[in-house]
Amino acid sequence: MRARLADTGAIWIAAVVIPAFLIAPALWNGYPLLQFDTGGYLARWYEGYLVPSRSTVFGLYLHFGEGSDFWINLGIQALATFWILQLTLRVLGLAQPFRLLWIGLLLILTTALPWLSSMLLTDIFSGLSVLALFILVLQGEKISPIEKASLFVFIAFSAATHSATLGVLLGLCLLGLIAKPLLRRRIALSGLLQGMLSIASGAMMLLAANHALSGQWAWTPGGYGVAFGRMLQDGIVARYLNDHCPHQNFKLCPYRDALPATGDQFLWGHSMFDKLGRFAGLDDEMGYIVTHSLADYPAWQAEAALKATAQQLLHVATGEGCTEWLGHTYGIIKRYIPSQTRQMDAARQQRKEINFSAVNWLHVPVALASMLVVLSLFGYGAWRRRFDDSTLLAATVTFALLGNAMICGVISGPHDRYGARLVWIATFTALIAASRFFTDDDSELSDDLGAP
Repeated sequence: MRARLADTGAIWIAAVVIPAFLIAPALWNGYPLLQFDTGGYLARWYEGYLVPSRSTVFGLYLHFGEGSDFWINLGIQALATFWILQLTLRVLGLAQPFRLLWIGLLLILTTALPWLSSMLLTDIFSGLSVLALFILVLQGEKISPIEKASLFVFIAFSAATHSATLGVLLGLCLLGLIAKPLLRRRIALSGLLQGMLSIASGAMMLLAANHALSGQWAWTPGGYGVAFGRMLQDGIVARYLNDHCPHQNFKLCPYRDALPATGDQFLWGHSMFDKLGRFAGLDDEMGYIVTHSLADYPAWQAEAALKATAQQLLHVATGEGCTEWLGHTYGIIKRYIPSQTRQMDAARQQRKEINFSAVNWLHVPVALASMLVVLSLFGYGAWRRRFDDSTLLAATVTFALLGNAMICGVISGPHDRYGARLVWIATFTALIAASRFFTDDDSELSDDLGAP
C-alpha cells in the first residue's frame, strides 16, 4: 500500500514538475520565445495567401492560442512532450514514476527540449513525432485504441507543420516496409499502415488548410528557393550562370559576379533577390537552375550533398535564431496583435538578455555523445541480431537523425536549429539505455532476427 501511494505521489509530482520546467524558459522570459519564422506562420490567418516554407496548419494552431498570449500553445507543447515521454517509457516497460521524473529532468537540463517547447515554432513537434511514430508502428499492441487514435492525429498534425518533418516520418515508414521481410513479426503490417495513413492525413490536412485560407489546392511553396540557396553557397549557382549566361537570358545573369556568400544572405538579407521580385519574381528561374544544375554537375551535387549531410549532423547547438533581431516577427505581432506588443517588448529575449554560450557548453557535447551512444546501441543490436525494443528505438532514432540531416542539410544547408530540434531524442534514448544498465532491468522481451 505504501509503495502504491508513493508511486501515485511520484506520478503527480512528475506530471506537474516536468511540464512546468519544460516552459521554464518562457516563464523566465516573460513571454513565449520567438524566432524569425514565427511571424510568417502567425500572418497566415490574417494575410490569406501562401508563402514559402510557412505551414498554414501551424499558423492556425498559433492563431488558436492568440487570446491567451500564446500560453495555451506552450501548455499544449509541454503536455504533449510529457505525454510522449511517459508513453515511450511505458511501452518499453519502464513506467516507474521516479524513472520518468529523473529522465525528464535530465533531458530538460542537458538538451534543447525546454527551449523548443517554450518557443512558438514547429520544431518541438519534429522529435516528438518520431517517438510517436515509433510507438504507433512498433509498439501498437501495448497501447489502447484511444491512445492509437491520439497518436495518429498527433503524427498527422506534426507532419503538416513542416515539410522536413513529413519527409523524415515518411522515410522511416519506407524503411520499415523495406525491413519488414527481415524483421518479420517485430514490425506489424497494421502498424506500418497506420503510420503511412497518419502521414497521408497530415498531407491532406495541409492541403485543406491551404485551400481554406488561400483558395488554392496547393502545397506550401518555396522548395526550389531553399534548395537554390544551398546550391548558391556551394558555388554551383555561380558556375551554372557563368556557363549559361552567354546564351541564356536569366534575370540573375547581371548579378552573377555579386552573389551573396550564403543562401540566408541571398533569401533574407536584402540582396538582389528583393530587387528581382523575391519568390514571385524568381521562383521559376530558381527552379529551372536547380533542376538543370543537377543534370549538369551530378558529381559536384553528390559531393556537396554528402558534405552538407555530414555537416548537419554536427550542427546541434541550442538557440539559433533566438538572439538576433527578429524584425519581421516583431512587425507581424505589432500589426495584427497589437495588444501583445507591450508584453513582447518587455520580454528578456527582446531586451537581448538571452545568451546560449553557457548552455551550449553542456548541450553540444551531450548531443554529440548521445548520437554516438545511439549509433553504438543500434550497431551492437544489429551485430548480435538482437532486434529487441531498445535496438528498434535506437534504429528509429539513428535513421531519423540521418534523414533529418539529409533533408535539411541538402535542401536548406546546415543549421544548428535543424539539428537541435531532433537530437534530444538521441539523449532520451541514451538515458533509457543507461537506466536499464544501471538498474539491471531485463524486463523487456528480446527478439532475434532469426526468430520464427
